Amino acid sequence: MSTSLRRASCAVAVTVVAAAGCTGADDSGPAVPSPSGKAAETCRSLSDRLPKRVDGKQRITLDPASKYTAAWGDPAIELRCGVPRPEKLSPGSEHYNPTAEAAEVNGVSWLLEQREGGYRFTTTGRAANVELTVPDDYAPEINALTDLAKAIRTSVPEAGPDHH
Repeated sequence: MSTSLRRASCAVAVTVVAAAGCTGADDSGPAVPSPSGKAAETCRSLSDRLPKRVDGKQRITLDPASKYTAAWGDPAIELRCGVPRPEKLSPGSEHYNPTAEAAEVNGVSWLLEQREGGYRFTTTGRAANVELTVPDDYAPEINALTDLAKAIRTSVPEAGPDHH
């Protein structure tokens, strides 16, 4: 596995968390995004509504604690709120793909990206982008999305036509 590949960074972080013997600044949880304005407010609202369990796994305490991140289980299912729009969904990006694989789960639309070691799911059409990284230990990885749908639907409004 190459840590120099930017596209594999989420899978690498999940592997590092599972390894527990590695050292580094972000071993204990996902990188904390830094949303601002409405996205930050939306993410704080989501944080208060997240379930205690996702795919049968108990929520764990992260260090540093943040209203923009959450995790469940070991290896961790990791949520980050307020992340940038994925390159696959950004017109003009080198990786732009308007027909990228997506799924709707209980009223929430997600971009699906298979990664080394699991999947990364990112909400689409919402006022803030929510990213969920699910290790392949939890296959089928998409099951985790059902437990988050209600919290996202009630906290993260659908984006208006000017959301880019």
